[in-house]
Amino acid sequence: MSEDKKPDPEKAEPPTFAAQDVRQGEIILKHRWQRLVFIGGLVAAVLVILLLRFAG
Repeated sequence: MSEDKKPDPEKAEPPTFAAQDVRQGEIILKHRWQRLVFIGGLVAAVLVILLLRFAG
């Protein structure tokens, strides 16, 4: 491939995407056990923070 056919990295534009295509996903917890695990994880994180704060 010759030099003049390579794309110039300074002139190359990044791809553009519509906002609706790149928005963040949703948390979908369809089953009861999924909700319990999710909420349990949140509670565990809060407990660890509280333990670390009051332990030292």
